[in-house]
Amino acid sequence: MTESASPIDRANESGPAPHCGLVAIVGRPNVGKSTLLNALVGQKVSITSRRAQTTRHRITGIRTLGESQFVFVDTPGFQTQHGAALNRTLNRTVKSVLSDVDVILFVVEAGRFSLDDAKVLALMPAPGEGARPVILVANKLDEVRRRAELAPWLRSMQERYAFAEFVPLSARKAADTQRLLEIVRPYLPAQAWLHDEEALTDRSERFLASELIREKLFRLTGDELPYTSTVVIDKFEEAGELRRIAASIIVEREAHKGIVIGAGGDRLKRIGAQARVELETLLGAKVFLELWVKVRSGWADDEAHLRSYGYE
Repeated sequence: MTESASPIDRANESGPAPHCGLVAIVGRPNVGKSTLLNALVGQKVSITSRRAQTTRHRITGIRTLGESQFVFVDTPGFQTQHGAALNRTLNRTVKSVLSDVDVILFVVEAGRFSLDDAKVLALMPAPGEGARPVILVANKLDEVRRRAELAPWLRSMQERYAFAEFVPLSARKAADTQRLLEIVRPYLPAQAWLHDEEALTDRSERFLASELIREKLFRLTGDELPYTSTVVIDKFEEAGELRRIAASIIVEREAHKGIVIGAGGDRLKRIGAQARVELETLLGAKVFLELWVKVRSGWADDEAHLRSYGYE
């Protein structure tokens, strides 16, 4: 699933010249960025849940269509509510991505624009000649009850920023995401591909395993567990068609440990069972998964812990 980032030279092949570009997906938490990324790639490469801060890393998803290769970069939701080291790290990730890409997809909920949306919009490059194009993606269109109100809302958005395009859609509808791909395609630079045609992400199987476990953790604990929880892979071994994975769920307090384990260990068992099933599908191999819960007080506000747990 992973590929090197060295350019793939197609200049000597017959047919149209290759196009390839980095496309950032940015927005406040819970506007559907990861769901959109998975739909654009055509396979799950970024975890999703109703919890804010589900995405914590720069996730790359790759889609190759004809002569065009889209390299999508999903980013953490820009944080405005908390000042902990974890949140500062996530915001640095968002800002660094914006300076590296060719196109920016600014994702909001259709018909809504909050103060947090405005803070993300303020990070966009100043419009003008040579500026990176910013495309407004008005997601969750299927949740808008009064479509007649969208036209004035879109006009108000145009007044806020000179967007290159406006794309109302639902990330859950294949026709909508296909339309978005066709809209983004002309903005990709003419240059060699960065990845092989079959590549879906540049992340390792080890990383994807930790993310899938964290997704099940958040989905099965709901609002009971604070966002200051993470997953660390302690062991990832390949033995033919078998993957042996040991992982630690890191929480900040003993009470949080009890929430994760559940009565008689039931919740931890369900987290492991659901993660294992999805990992076997993703990796195409049998998975033996061991999970442990460990308490690391204050880890989310400790720069050294953040680095050791793989935060950029």
